[in-house]
Amino acid sequence: MAKKPDTATRIADNKKAAFNYFFEERIEAGIVLEGWEVKSLREGKVQLTDGYVVIRNGELFIIGLQIQPLGTASTHITPDKQRTRKLLMHREEIKRLIGKVEQKGYTLVPINLHWKTGKIKCEVALAKGKAEHDKRDTIKDREGKREVERAMKSRQR
Repeated sequence: MAKKPDTATRIADNKKAAFNYFFEERIEAGIVLEGWEVKSLREGKVQLTDGYVVIRNGELFIIGLQIQPLGTASTHITPDKQRTRKLLMHREEIKRLIGKVEQKGYTLVPINLHWKTGKIKCEVALAKGKAEHDKRDTIKDREGKREVERAMKSRQR
């Protein structure tokens, strides 16, 4: 039997988050969107880098997620590209996250948007901020890996 291809495809990634935070835990959440937003996401017109997640009244909301409206959007709606969008999770998961976020230094950061069985999901990370020296270590490690790759590539030729 042939395997079915993976239906989860990436829409947008937040590469800046991996540089600024240590990820403790990753959680997948649904997201409440309007019709024009889904069409824009299909076209890839989204920016996730400035986004962050807040907890209000026991619910999760993503702020700073920018979805650019298409030029062919309907004339009877006024698209707001930076509105606050609600994230969907089970109540028990939200309560557990509230307890962890109240600890010093923890925050919720959106990592990526992806398709999963025809629905758009947002991967959220429970994260702790990196100090400046940790960021320098990350840059040093990345450059070291690049040098090794270059050396291996030139050696194979």
